[in-house]
Amino acid sequence: MKITIAGDKKEYPEGLTVAQLIALEQVETPEYVTVSLNDDFVAGGTFEATVLQEGDSVEFLYFMGGGAA
Repeated sequence: MKITIAGDKKEYPEGLTVAQLIALEQVETPEYVTVSLNDDFVAGGTFEATVLQEGDSVEFLYFMGGGAA
């Protein structure tokens, strides 16, 4: 199946979960990543159960903290 990851179309096997995609894409610090699937956030505890479908669009997001100096 074809899915779009950060704007790039890629081919992956059917039945792929978000957790498996994170591993295959070698996402840095996966414990801190937020995943957007078709412009909706995926709850962190559901990565193993969320199965990707043909044509899905996935973004890996990191929220950076900061403060005033």
